[in-house]
Amino acid sequence: QVQLVESGGGSVQPGESLRLSCEASGFIVDDYVFGWFRRAPGKEREGVSCTSTRAFVPYYRESVKGRFTISIDENLNTVYLQMNNLKPEDTGDYVCAARKRHMTTVRAMCTEDLASSMDYWGKGALVTVSS
Repeated sequence: QVQLVESGGGSVQPGESLRLSCEASGFIVDDYVFGWFRRAPGKEREGVSCTSTRAFVPYYRESVKGRFTISIDENLNTVYLQMNNLKPEDTGDYVCAARKRHMTTVRAMCTEDLASSMDYWGKGALVTVSS
């Protein structure tokens, strides 16, 4: 069965860390670009970070640079998002998505691609940052 399953969300205080995981099954991760997207309450969905196994430099939106790190473990077919020094504005529903590598780039995946162009979506993991 082809699917993306996120885990690792939770409620933390500002300054704390979380690591999100997105386990891919039913397809080869090397063939895809992966991205983490989030939707904060009352806001549009935004691309947080995107990468692929072939990417030299992942994409990060400006507000998370230096705090978030995206990575792929090909052996585990899992994409991670390490989030450090979390801020209240990082609160949101974080969703993992995948699109075939020949159809996009790392930057376009996060900044231009429409939701309808993704091949697979996970169901999301809620992250709440509050004191």
